[in-house]
Amino acid sequence: MADAIASPLGGKVVIVTRAAAQSNELSEELKARGAIVKRLPLISFAPPENYAALDAALRGIGTFDWILFTSANAVQAIERRAADLGLGFGALLNLPPAAAVGPATSNAAEGAGFSVEYVAADHSGAGLARELGRELQGKKVLLPRSDRANPELPAALRKSGALVTEVVAYRNLPPNGTDRDKLHESLREGVDGVLFYSPSAVENFLELLGRERLASVQGRAVMVAIGPATSAALSGAGIQRIARASDATTRAVIEVLEGHLARTKKRSAVGAKDE
Repeated sequence: MADAIASPLGGKVVIVTRAAAQSNELSEELKARGAIVKRLPLISFAPPENYAALDAALRGIGTFDWILFTSANAVQAIERRAADLGLGFGALLNLPPAAAVGPATSNAAEGAGFSVEYVAADHSGAGLARELGRELQGKKVLLPRSDRANPELPAALRKSGALVTEVVAYRNLPPNGTDRDKLHESLREGVDGVLFYSPSAVENFLELLGRERLASVQGRAVMVAIGPATSAALSGAGIQRIARASDATTRAVIEVLEGHLARTKKRSAVGAKDE
């Protein structure tokens, strides 16, 4: 267990906006370092309203040259649906090579039976399109994503010459009134950091919070963005105090959060000394 006394996270209140099932390891590590963790999932997931396109892609998965994963959620969604259809990925020999947006997504894909041939250097969908552009030219690419995914990635892939089949693997559901009450209660009690894993989580946070309260919140808490797209969503909302984690692994998130809090503590100490 990490030494809570030595960690800048000791006594700090951190809100984790990811789904509980996906944040157990992170939450436990934060607690081990002395943080007070509040789980407030701002996104929930549901199956597609219609499985036709996804089922057709899965039954013909061997005809694709590549499959691109932009989240572990997409991997898990198609793995579940394949099991429902009686398609065991581990037993298939003709799965296309996979590319992943980051190490956490890569690990999920490998665990599902895919051979991950490429991981984006900057851990973003835009990075995948840019870095694999030449490799994907003229190739059939399967892109399973959520119903609320940013349309820029498939557009960029097609511009590079890829033959893209984009399918909805799962739906991204917005928060409700209960979530709003939980968020406002947590903010009243005080918070030092909020962790965001997707632009959708940022959008839902702003919807629940209300932009009139944004200034007071960002003055007290650091917003941690996992990946460049999430960071851009926070910046676009006018949030200035952002710490960006390179990927969604527990280690990367802990490191960026501890580093930011340590620097903040040092600046405060220097300021107090100068007074």
